[in-house]
Amino acid sequence: MSDAVSALQGKLAPGEVTIREAGLRGMITLRGDLSDKGLRSVCKSLTGVPFPEQGKANVDGEKGLCWMSPDEVLLLMPYGEVGDALAAIEKALKSKHYLAENVSDARALIHVEGAFAREVMAKLAPADLHPGTFGPGDFRRTRLGQVAAAFWMRDEDTFAVICFRSVAEYAFDLLAESAKAGAVGHFVEG
Repeated sequence: MSDAVSALQGKLAPGEVTIREAGLRGMITLRGDLSDKGLRSVCKSLTGVPFPEQGKANVDGEKGLCWMSPDEVLLLMPYGEVGDALAAIEKALKSKHYLAENVSDARALIHVEGAFAREVMAKLAPADLHPGTFGPGDFRRTRLGQVAAAFWMRDEDTFAVICFRSVAEYAFDLLAESAKAGAVGHFVEG
């Protein structure tokens, strides 16, 4: 049996805005009735964070919940905890209609960190990233260049980006080029 490796094996592009792969991260996609108290309860017990509202991500360290769609959330956790988490979900929701899948090895997590991280993202995503519209805790599913991606703001200067593992190199390189191009001053108040 081989050891698990992340999509980009810790790739890093340092600069005013640093692009870095976050390494192996446990991810479970959970589809079901998001208003169900049992579903919400098991999500909170596994991640330790409140259940997110529509268009939000609640993340604390390596654990979190991201609202993906009206019937889907993404659970984030340390890679080694996914098996036990799936068993806990199965036990908690055994009499309900749901789908829980380990997508850890099918996804990559990339951090975009620095003073103009918002501009790096805005150059690539067809989403309104104005500070008055998109802030810490906000979550979007959209595109970066030519690929599907999802992202949220961890804080004022940090985005977390999730994409398919198969396009991780493209997404990373796209983000790194956007960061190299520098700030354009689009979000500067004045």
